[in-house]
Parts: sequence; structure tokens; C-alpha cells
Amino acid sequence: MIVAFLIAISFLVFFHELGHYLVARWCGIRILAFSLGFGPEIVGRTDKHGTRWKLCAIPLGGYVRFYGDEDAASRPDFDGVAALPPEERAKTFNGAALWKRTLTVAAGPIANFLLAIAIFAVIFSVYGRGVSDPVVGEVVPDSPAAAAGVEPGDIMVALDGQKVGTFDAVVRYISVRPGVPIELTVERDGAPVELRVVPERIEEEDQFGNQMELGRIGVVGTRDSSNFRVERYEPLQAIGQGALQSWHIVVSTYDYITNVFTGRMKADQIGGPVRVATMAGQMASLGIVAFANFAAILSVSVGLFNLLPVPMLDGGHLLFYAIEAVRGRPLSARVQEFAFRVGLFLVLALMVFATWNDTLGRMG
Repeated sequence: MIVAFLIAISFLVFFHELGHYLVARWCGIRILAFSLGFGPEIVGRTDKHGTRWKLCAIPLGGYVRFYGDEDAASRPDFDGVAALPPEERAKTFNGAALWKRTLTVAAGPIANFLLAIAIFAVIFSVYGRGVSDPVVGEVVPDSPAAAAGVEPGDIMVALDGQKVGTFDAVVRYISVRPGVPIELTVERDGAPVELRVVPERIEEEDQFGNQMELGRIGVVGTRDSSNFRVERYEPLQAIGQGALQSWHIVVSTYDYITNVFTGRMKADQIGGPVRVATMAGQMASLGIVAFANFAAILSVSVGLFNLLPVPMLDGGHLLFYAIEAVRGRPLSARVQEFAFRVGLFLVLALMVFATWNDTLGRMG
């Protein structure tokens, strides 16, 4: 479990920080350090550009420290940068043009999304993807589907007007909408039938005993083997499918967060390092494809988390730059310092909450 976790998290953090690094170099910003992990340095070397590449003792993240930063969180050293001559100030992160800072910060999450797309593309082109048509094989008695009038043999063709082509697409759409009425279009005897179904919220366990809260309507896919197939894609098609799969994860994450705030789902699915480590070990036990798929999902999650508009995260910096673009000048040093302190509190609070969820999950 620990080995799988370290491989996954180090891989994702490296690509995230590499995005920052490459774009910063392209923009002419000097980089002082590229670190995998936090805390004391275990091993490192300094390259010809003056960047210290290092591996640190606490493998729960990483950072790129730019010239002119006060610390690893990229808080600007306003006084130090202001004291530099103009030619040196232009090499600092905070002395760079607004568009350069924006691109550099955005490059980290973008790198995570691109990595996820690449992983999914390799899986889809090399191993393929098992799919089945959205044909109803069985309707669970007394379920929302039975109440709505769904019948065995129906072909589900659209949900809320959105066409669906696979049974997985139906499950994905319904699972994040417990208690939300859905307009279901099925094809029955060659003719469309409009139905209205309200998914119920259920809790179920996966093969490892992990509890999941989902929306379900109570239909089972057909067991006819002719309905199942493995689809493999050419490289360009695989990239497109990888992008689509990554987008599905973004949408599902957004839907889950919305459900938490509206009270339709509990927040116990938010996990921290313990849960990630546990799942990494579980997926690794299933083989390389399952582990790679998990790494891709986690990469999207890392990108989304870093885009949260919270100071200390990339999204917080981008928020500051948007305000700067509107005002024509950056926020004052005092305001930014206060915002960073608030951001630190929010990030620590989220980590404590996630770890609490992890602990409860393991106790359960």
C-alpha cells in the first residue's frame, strides 16, 4: 500500500510541478528549487541554471520555488523584490508580467489534466475499454425504475434530453443525482417512451469493503453476451476519449460537491492521504490497468483541488491575478498576507476533515 501510494503521488506531483517549471523557464523566470516532498532534503543536486532539484523527507506534495518568493508557498517577498535592480526584478516571479505569472500558475493543474488524458488514452488504445449497450435486462421490484414504468427490454436512449450510448453512461449520470427527478427516454418496441424517475440514495460496498453513497433507480443490464464488447481506439481517437473521460470526472466531482452542499449526499467521501494510500494499494492489487486508471482519476482530482480559489493554492493565485487585471494593479502586500493566512487555515481545516473521514472509514 505504501509503495503504491508513493509511486502514485510522486508521479502526479512531479508532473504538476513540472508544468510550473517548464512554463516559468519559457517565460524567463528564474527557479530556485524544484522539490518532491517537504521538510529536510534527502538528496539533491543544483543544475547549471541554479535550480536545486531535491527529494525531501515528507512525500506528501512538492513545490517549485521561484526567484523572489518568500517561501515554498510562493508568497512574494515584496520588500526583497522591490530592492532589486530592474533587470533582476524581471527574473523574479512577482516581477514578471501578469500574463507570464498567470500561465505559470495555470500550468500545474493543466499538466495534471494532460497527464490524465494521456494515461486514459494509453489504456483505451492498448487494452481497450469494455462497454455494453444501455439495455434493461431486469427491473428491481419496488424500485424507482419499477415505479416509473421501466420494463425489461427497454433501451435507455436519453437522460434529461442528453443521449446515452452505454450502460456505464447511464450509471454515471444517475449515481450523482439521488433525489433529483430525471426525464428518462427509453425505446420500447421501436418507439420512444418518456418516463420520469427519481433515483433513490443507497449505500453499497465495493469489493474491498469501501462504503459508497450513490443514486440508483434499480435496473440491471442485460446478461446477453452479444451486448458486451471491447472497444479499442486509434491514437487520436484514444486522446479524444481520454479527454472525454477526464471531463466526466470533473463533472462528477462538481455534482458530488453540489450534492454535499444541498444535503443530498454526505461529505464522508472526501478523503485524505490515508484513504488515497489505501485505494492505491487496492488498485495495485488488481493489476497495472486498474492502478493506471486510479492514477488518472487522482491526477484530475489533484488538478481540480489546486484550482480551488483558495490562497496558497494555484486557484487562489489565479484569483489574485484576475483581480489585478480588473484593478490594473495587484492587491496590497497586507491584503495578500491576510489572504494567505486565511488560505492556510482553510487548507489545514480541509486536511483535518479529510483525515477524520479516513479515520472513521477505517474504524468502520
